Amino acid sequence: MSSRRILFLAPATSITRIFPQLKDAGFEVGLAENYKGALAFIAKSRPDVIFSRPSLSGYSVEELLTAAEADADFPSIVVFSDKGNASEAEKFLQMGAHDYWLEPLLFEKICAVVPEEGKKPKAVPPTSTLGGHKAVIPATEKGPKIIGSNRAMQRVLALARQVAPSKATVLISGESGTGKEMFSRYLHAHSDRADNPFVAVNCAALPEHLLESELFGHEKGSFTGAISRKLGKFELAHTGTILLDEISEMDLALQAKLLRVLQEGELDRVGGTETIKVNVRVLATTNRNLEEWVKEGQFRQDLYFRLNVIPLKLPALAERGDDVIELAHFFIDMYTKEYALPPAQVSEEAISWLSTYNWPGNVRELQNLMERAVLLAGGNVIEPCHFLLDPDNWPLFEEDEAEEGIDTRSDSDACSGDCSNFSGSVIPIHEMERILILKGLEQTSGNRTQAADLLGISVRTLRNKLNEYRSQGMDIP
Repeated sequence: MSSRRILFLAPATSITRIFPQLKDAGFEVGLAENYKGALAFIAKSRPDVIFSRPSLSGYSVEELLTAAEADADFPSIVVFSDKGNASEAEKFLQMGAHDYWLEPLLFEKICAVVPEEGKKPKAVPPTSTLGGHKAVIPATEKGPKIIGSNRAMQRVLALARQVAPSKATVLISGESGTGKEMFSRYLHAHSDRADNPFVAVNCAALPEHLLESELFGHEKGSFTGAISRKLGKFELAHTGTILLDEISEMDLALQAKLLRVLQEGELDRVGGTETIKVNVRVLATTNRNLEEWVKEGQFRQDLYFRLNVIPLKLPALAERGDDVIELAHFFIDMYTKEYALPPAQVSEEAISWLSTYNWPGNVRELQNLMERAVLLAGGNVIEPCHFLLDPDNWPLFEEDEAEEGIDTRSDSDACSGDCSNFSGSVIPIHEMERILILKGLEQTSGNRTQAADLLGISVRTLRNKLNEYRSQGMDIP
């Protein structure tokens, strides 16, 4: 198979760092610093993808995009910039650019976008993941599926459908794990902004000074470590939706700056002098009682009123009755497909346990429990012991223990059914542990404290496990 070919229309310094990696990976790399040189390389080698700066001396990428529009077989064009802004990105994407990136260029991203021989480049959403941000829902998706027939849940869903097409700010409240972010994505997907960016920010994950930069962006040199201009999440969400997750954890000083954005539709980057207009719909979530938070002086009253235009309060899972079983079957089907296991049945004992448990972790806890059960059952009937309620009594190694004359079925064993008949498809427990830990990190956006709470372990234990995985050469976020 011939090598993949790429052309850079950029100064040589912009690709010096990744050039050896590209060559070692078998790429044929061309470099041009003007339009004439680019056309010569295209005619000779016909690259799969062209990576171009917006402008060089005597050159503008508009020339290349115009040529591509007139030629259906023209290579795909990715525009990349060392500065960049949302309006520039929108302009080039509308002209037909495949994507718009911010530097530095990453070897992994280039590998992902340049196709293997005979394949087309991977499709991207109509509005680009500017600078590699992944929090964008493609226009082809209809949004998350909300599972549940409970009347309280259906009332919330009906209100969500009614207000989704509007631009009104929505405050989604509920206990941790009730599905607040899912509802925010549902609102976006059913709005007239569905084809535009959806950007989520966890307000509890960053200290004040970093969160301000994350939300509003910063200029080069505005603080130590600000080596280049960075666009904030509000700019990246322009014409789309931004989710401010766990808004109650935002510092009071930053709340004042957020209020200005909500009221005026404009912001200033950290260290900047230019006022930037943004058109963004704001959704916010909280697991606290914000009215009480306001009384205690922990949250601005004016910001609360501005956010609480449309209140959506999600019921706890324990209040949703038969939705527990409906959701359990949904997650079981999802994970049996994900892990390529046979469809799983659920015993009456397991159904009874699921129906009577109080679910302090809500839907998130149920989802994790069903993933665990699917992995441990390995295609067999799911029993209560597969929920791993008592790890010390889990009979995974009962054959070895039986040889030593040890009775593995104790009175405290959580299994009232038969869990001894394991198939060869059972995943080793250390591998299951790794999968669950990484899933916990994924669901909490890398927040170690929240992931540890979700997994039911200490932060120290989680940190030790992650260090162990790194020592084994695993790429840990």
